[in-house]
Amino acid sequence: MATQRKIDAVLDLTSKLSKAKSVILADYRGLKHKQMEELRKLLRKTNSEFVVAKNRLFLRALGVKAASLQDALQNTTAILFSYADEVAPLRELVKFFKAAGFGKLKAGLLGTQPLTEDDLTRLSALPGREVLLGRLAGQLNAPIQGLHYALQWNLRKFVYALEAVKNSKK
Repeated sequence: MATQRKIDAVLDLTSKLSKAKSVILADYRGLKHKQMEELRKLLRKTNSEFVVAKNRLFLRALGVKAASLQDALQNTTAILFSYADEVAPLRELVKFFKAAGFGKLKAGLLGTQPLTEDDLTRLSALPGREVLLGRLAGQLNAPIQGLHYALQWNLRKFVYALEAVKNSKK
């Protein structure tokens, strides 16, 4: 029987799902309450939220997307909602789990794309957004720099030839 508390919980999860850019499911067994509070505080800095919810209520909130995450919703499940950057909170979560020695990624959604545990591990190993943008800018700039040096070389060669002629006339 649906109580008002459960209905409110499903509505809250649904609103968080609609705002989130990525959703990560994790097994938090082994973490103590103090560690959970520390993790929530750490993740709040990355504009994300770490919530423990009942699996059935989260399934109801997922609606159509539930099929892709149904297998991951076993045992205890915590949900990481990332509102700004899709990867930074995941990276922090993985780092915290490694430091604590407990916790495990289960599955996730990046937009509407379902992700497996392996996908999440590879995604967390990516460098930060700023680093990736810097690499992209460097790659886009490389052909222009090559052309610049190629055109500049002809001018340098001409200047060296003039300098040699000047030195030979002395």
